[in-house]
Amino acid sequence: MDIEFVRERITQLRLQKDVSEYKMSYDLGHSRGYINNISSGKTLPSMTEFFAICDYFEISPAEFFSAKTENPKLSRTVTELLEQLDQEDLELTLTNIQRLLRR
Repeated sequence: MDIEFVRERITQLRLQKDVSEYKMSYDLGHSRGYINNISSGKTLPSMTEFFAICDYFEISPAEFFSAKTENPKLSRTVTELLEQLDQEDLELTLTNIQRLLRR
């Protein structure tokens, strides 16, 4: 992972949330060009701002850096719901997932 990953990940999550760079900048309490400066590679967020960005997307820092997880908030929701299932329903869900992946 590198600086480019951070920039691209913020852009990906921002687009999933369907929010403009300007709105996100304002929502985080910055000038309108703050997120644009990150996206364009002019700057990186401080650690404090990085945590604020994670809070903004309602994800943990670990979920932010999970490169294989395209939509970490959705993945977490699915995991939380799976934890509520009993053994039989989990096995049925696993069978359905395996069937879907064969397509």
